[in-house]
Amino acid sequence: MNAITINLRFFASLRERFGASERLSLAAGTTVGELRDLLLARSDAHAELLARSRAVRCALNQQLCAEDAVIQDGAEVAFFPPVTGG
Repeated sequence: MNAITINLRFFASLRERFGASERLSLAAGTTVGELRDLLLARSDAHAELLARSRAVRCALNQQLCAEDAVIQDGAEVAFFPPVTGG
């Protein structure tokens, strides 16, 4: 298995629960959606806050992306709730 290392970041309420960031090793070719699935399996808190039924956005290298985006070595992947404003 070829492995890649990424920077995983959380924002807003996700950051409060999981911390701001961490480095993570993944299999080469992993998509953002597959990463989310791995995170969902981590703990009950991850399963609750990152559930598919929740509006959670993802970004790859600071660009909003779909979950089928393939993560490259050294990438930054971020998860965050949608921002509301007035």
